[in-house]
Amino acid sequence: MKITNTDYFSAYSEQIGDELKLAVQNLDFKNGNTDLGYSTQASAVYSANIEGNTIDLNSFMNYKLSQEIAHPTKEIEEIENLIAAYAFAQNHELSEENLLKAHRVFSKTLLIESKRGKYRGEKVGVFGSTGLVYLAIEPEFVAERMKEFFQNIDVLLKEEFSLEKTFYFASLIHLVFAHIHPFADGNGRAARLLEKWFLAQKLGENFWKIPSEKYYKDNQAKYYENINLGVNYYEVDYEGCIPFLLMLPSSLKTD
Repeated sequence: MKITNTDYFSAYSEQIGDELKLAVQNLDFKNGNTDLGYSTQASAVYSANIEGNTIDLNSFMNYKLSQEIAHPTKEIEEIENLIAAYAFAQNHELSEENLLKAHRVFSKTLLIESKRGKYRGEKVGVFGSTGLVYLAIEPEFVAERMKEFFQNIDVLLKEEFSLEKTFYFASLIHLVFAHIHPFADGNGRAARLLEKWFLAQKLGENFWKIPSEKYYKDNQAKYYENINLGVNYYEVDYEGCIPFLLMLPSSLKTD
């Protein structure tokens, strides 16, 4: 499916109502109480946690304070590389070239040198406790599909539309990218980075601070359930995409 598709926007908008506008209005950006550097570190920690990294935010921040570890563990390095990728994105335009550069940065602990910052050349699947859950598109079609994907991102970046549509398209970017699964590893991290990259480029730097990765981590089972819309790339049924698309706006809600 193209990420410019608006077939599901009406149903999405009806379920959101005025909640998204109110949630954005309540974000504490203007008072400067949310530091971008800290938010970026938190985003990286939670995004890594979703993929199995066991270092929680408190442990990571205390490590940064103490700096007692002369040689950081692989898990610490994984988070630091992801922070560097977020920082790169915050200072560069969203493009295919820059996504590949960001992937090269954050995949240092995930992949061998020859596979970093490059689309995969092998078949990949997503596996769960019962076996294969999802089989991604064949490697020979990845580059073409990603070229189209970023052509559509360029279209979206040039258009002006409402706050609700911006969130809608950001989530759709996340979802469709996850189904393409273009990298040998790091697809989930890249999808969550892309979602926020798009939001920030459309709405401003402050949107790098929203706690989307934390929300996905706190609701991880639902996150995976909502992404799972088919057993393979060709059988994904986007008629069921609304629960996933609603997760990003839900991340803004405060208790």
